[in-house]
Amino acid sequence: MRKRTLLVIFLFQVLCSFGQKVQVIPSPANSNLKKAAGFKTEAWVADCENDGEKVFNQFAEQIKACGIDFPFREKESNESANLVLRYVKNKNTADNESYQLKITRGKALLEASTDAGMFYGLQTLAQLTEANRTGFKAEIPKIKISDNPRFGWRGLMLDESRHFFGKEKVKQLLDWMAFYKLNVFHWHLTDVNGWRIEIKKYPLLTEVGGIGNFSDSNAPAQYYTQNEIRGIVQYANERFIEIIPEVDMPGHATAANKAYPEYSGGGSAKFPHFTFNPGNEKTYGYLTDILKEITQLFPSKYIHLGGDEVHFGNEQWNTDPQVQALMKKNQLKDLKEVESYFIKRMTDSITALNKTMIGWDEIVTWGVAPDQCRVMWWRHNKPDQLMLGLEKGYQTVMCPRIPLYFDFVQDSAHTSGRRWDGDFSPLEKILEFNQIYKEPLTLYPSLIVGVQANLWSETIHSGERLDFMTYPRIAALAEIAWSNNSPEYKEFLWRLKPSFSLFEKQGVTYFNPENRNATPEIKGPVPPSSIE
Repeated sequence: MRKRTLLVIFLFQVLCSFGQKVQVIPSPANSNLKKAAGFKTEAWVADCENDGEKVFNQFAEQIKACGIDFPFREKESNESANLVLRYVKNKNTADNESYQLKITRGKALLEASTDAGMFYGLQTLAQLTEANRTGFKAEIPKIKISDNPRFGWRGLMLDESRHFFGKEKVKQLLDWMAFYKLNVFHWHLTDVNGWRIEIKKYPLLTEVGGIGNFSDSNAPAQYYTQNEIRGIVQYANERFIEIIPEVDMPGHATAANKAYPEYSGGGSAKFPHFTFNPGNEKTYGYLTDILKEITQLFPSKYIHLGGDEVHFGNEQWNTDPQVQALMKKNQLKDLKEVESYFIKRMTDSITALNKTMIGWDEIVTWGVAPDQCRVMWWRHNKPDQLMLGLEKGYQTVMCPRIPLYFDFVQDSAHTSGRRWDGDFSPLEKILEFNQIYKEPLTLYPSLIVGVQANLWSETIHSGERLDFMTYPRIAALAEIAWSNNSPEYKEFLWRLKPSFSLFEKQGVTYFNPENRNATPEIKGPVPPSSIE
């Protein structure tokens, strides 16, 4: 009886605490919610200053794609506005995504110093409106919000080499990223199973290298034309999302080597033609030509070169005459030093193109200068590699397998997807990120520039399954990327409820950990045991 009474008291306290929260994801840095009634409205009619009109229209288009059909429109000349968008000066230039939102009984005032801050403030207003909406009306409580992000890099990666999803699916993903204030889309466009970006100087990369996927090696070629890439980049830019392309090298190069075998460094029995040839001087010109075309398509200052798992398929370097000649000429004692030589050469090429190289965490031992690159730490089972990179001064994006690989299953009952020694990536573990990685986050706050989740697609073959593995974990990713708080799981689920309704409305296949039977697992194409 006593235990039951304590449980009732606990639940009552939890519910009361929700009453002091705003039903927004990610949670704002500072909010002051008043008990007094706020503002009732059937539409937000905006008075926009300066570039506010452009940002407002971009926002209105994006939230419709996420299922919010509550009217947001600009005021006519003879109308009174109930929403004012005002640009203000901000002396803290590092705080360029911040905003302030104040809702009183009469109107809402949104202030920001940049277009990005204005856009994010509008996302918060849209979520507040949806959470407090009944039919065609919304009653927003009095509230004052002062908000800014924890990290400047709030990323999501999509692998389209293993399976290709197409531009409409990518645009849908970008809309939801914007809804949750994510701002970096890392696009994994080349790997073993397919080359997915048109390079005009080397057309066989897509004509031949674009053939196949992880499930079917003979599937017709699928890839993005350069015009399609430009369109998607523009779409992302209107949502304040930076797209960073990845061209994997020197490993994971099988698709490219099918198209142009003269640049292949061989592979292994399990991973044939896996590497580019670092001993062939023409390889560097070939890859630099590719990167030149890519820099014309992506305005981002970053290009991701991969650099991981080269040992899967570099054994033929031991006997390749060109590689052996390279080692002798440059006094390279082993294949690790060959990898280092290659990455340094390609990093210099990227630097000459006025870009910055990004690589997976293997690069911290290869001698690339910290001011020439950023590191993505992904091997959660190698925390020493993270600490080594930070000690050397590398700016680092944290994307550890556990809990930020979204191809890992998200529930103990799920069978289609990956695990690591039985471990997986449920929603609540993402929310525990601060506790799991407290030491590096505390010791190196200036070097850890952001967090990112990665959607590898070996076990994700369709748009429906892509949705299932993404939603709602993308919301938890946004929470840890934007907010410096560590939310209670139940409270986060309460804030997530409006998102579930929007997913339903938009036909987004999602997983609800509180209602597993209603959201059964969408199966993938292959058993997880077949994946490295």
